[in-house]
Amino acid sequence: MKDLSIDIETYSDVDISTSGLFKYSMDESFEVLLFAYSIDFGEVQIVDLASGEEIPLIVLSALADDSVIKHAYNASFEYNCLKNYGFDVGRRMSWRCSMLHGMYLGYPAGLAAIGEALNLDEDQKKLRTGKALIRYFCVPCKPTKANGERTRNLPTHDLEKWELFKEYCKQDVVTEMEIYKRLEPFEVPEREHKIWALSDAMNARGILVDFDLALGAIHINDILTLEQENRAREISGLDNPNSVAQILPWLQKYYPEVDNVRKVTVSELLEREDLKEEVREFLELRQELSKTSVKKYDSMKNCACTDHRVRGILQVYGANRTGRWAGRLVQVQNLPRNYIKNLELARELTKEEDKELLKLLFGDVTDTISQLIRTAFIPEGDKKFIVSDYSAIEARVIAWLAGEKWVEEVFATHGKIYEATASQMFGVPIEKIVKGNPEYSLRQKGKVATLALGYQGGVSALVAMGADRMGLSMEEMEDIKDRWRAANKNIVSLWYELERACVDAVETMEVQRVRCLEIEYVKDIIYGHSFLRIKLPSGRALYYPEPTLKENQFGKMAVHFMGIGTNRKFKSESTYGGKLTENVVQAIARDCLAELLLKLDERYPDDPVVMHIHDEVVLEARSCVSVDEVNSVMAEPIAWAPGLILKGAGFESGFYMKD
Repeated sequence: MKDLSIDIETYSDVDISTSGLFKYSMDESFEVLLFAYSIDFGEVQIVDLASGEEIPLIVLSALADDSVIKHAYNASFEYNCLKNYGFDVGRRMSWRCSMLHGMYLGYPAGLAAIGEALNLDEDQKKLRTGKALIRYFCVPCKPTKANGERTRNLPTHDLEKWELFKEYCKQDVVTEMEIYKRLEPFEVPEREHKIWALSDAMNARGILVDFDLALGAIHINDILTLEQENRAREISGLDNPNSVAQILPWLQKYYPEVDNVRKVTVSELLEREDLKEEVREFLELRQELSKTSVKKYDSMKNCACTDHRVRGILQVYGANRTGRWAGRLVQVQNLPRNYIKNLELARELTKEEDKELLKLLFGDVTDTISQLIRTAFIPEGDKKFIVSDYSAIEARVIAWLAGEKWVEEVFATHGKIYEATASQMFGVPIEKIVKGNPEYSLRQKGKVATLALGYQGGVSALVAMGADRMGLSMEEMEDIKDRWRAANKNIVSLWYELERACVDAVETMEVQRVRCLEIEYVKDIIYGHSFLRIKLPSGRALYYPEPTLKENQFGKMAVHFMGIGTNRKFKSESTYGGKLTENVVQAIARDCLAELLLKLDERYPDDPVVMHIHDEVVLEARSCVSVDEVNSVMAEPIAWAPGLILKGAGFESGFYMKD
């Protein structure tokens, strides 16, 4: 036996959607109900564990044998569920995830979604009846007189449905194997399988939550919410001050022209000088009540396991195409920033549930406990957090890729990219752009230009970055754009070279090369699936499914491909030089982070990375390991990116925070 394809169906009292895979499968109620499998892509068999059947010894042996490759769609589910249920499932590197493979090639996640995208025949697709069967057998049921007040449906409660459920489980293996056959010609590099395994191990390890802090914050927020709701009722006379249906008519009594109470409308109303005081106070209370950041404490509580560690908070390849990780459950990728000075005191007062002293010392209590969300993550025992991030990595990568020598020189020396950019744009010596000089005001223009304009953005990109709120006029922003492009000719050239090469690759079906990138049109002759492929220096590639050439909205010939839209639907979209550059730069930056994670895992096995956020890593480290050591690892040259200058900057702490 070389290959074993698997799908399982499970039961748990825990809601997997809010608590995650690990709490779900580690709960004492967890049970594996069905085990469907295929040996070497042959006929699918089903083992009815819930009815007392046993998995054959040959299959159990294959599960534990690292020389047998185990295939599953979202293999993390099968691997961790079976492992937590007591099965020997071998090393993660002996598993292959078809969901990862699909996302690597630019397809949507989800067995049904990728089946549609690949145009599988009806007998090869996931059965549509599955959701109802899962609701019936896999989650607790509501006790009623009709069902004898039971809280769970067993196979004996509906044998006909149970037989359908077994067919559904078998069909999932059929679908997974059909997907594998279509994706197999376009291989995932071995390095990506290592990164998948490393990420899954990190998710299984989890990160510790300070439960005293989380519960204190939840308690204080509950009291604040009640006080705010009561005050809002007192002002307005409304039964439910959270109901839009009640708020709008009340607001229109004062301002008939208002037709909604969306966030932006409320903000605009609060800027009016003629706003009545009772309306102002009510709208300010509404803003407070609508703040969602403190709900992250509830997420921590919901998904923390019995050891108070939250698990499964990052999904590998969660960001389509670039392959960057995405936040799950607590959503650590968008935690509120902290800027209060005495975090330790604020943490202690929150643990003590001392709302009044928090208000006296820190002012806005909701904002204070929101800032403390990061600090709810703590190291275990006598360990510490080492937090280090890549400094300005996208600016470094784009300069390296484009050959923008003056930018590379900045990173090789003083590293003051915002000052240096302003110096290039406005012809002012960098020595003059320092605090205390009038020229220092140019630094902010250099910063906003660096952050907004690297991917062919113009005035609208500057506005999105907040340039208008800095007081810059449209004319000034147009000037900044022109000056930045004049100072970064090689980056500008990269946009157009990359766009032209992608169009040429689809048009001529010949390999194109731009700097260290290899671009080609590839097609599987058996199933007909085609891609525009951009091979990165790491050996990984970006895939754009079903590429064609059509005029875009500006009447210019452009590459169109099947992508994942805002509603997660697979639909046609176009691309251009700046967007392609953004994809490539962010993908290379992601590969730098992946390389770092592999290095740290090898060199510091007792000081694991417990999470990473964007370009920042968080290690749960012993006292003998220093931040300087980690920073030096981050600055090491990468073999596949000669000349790319990287730098790590970080700190040590007894809790997570933004330095």
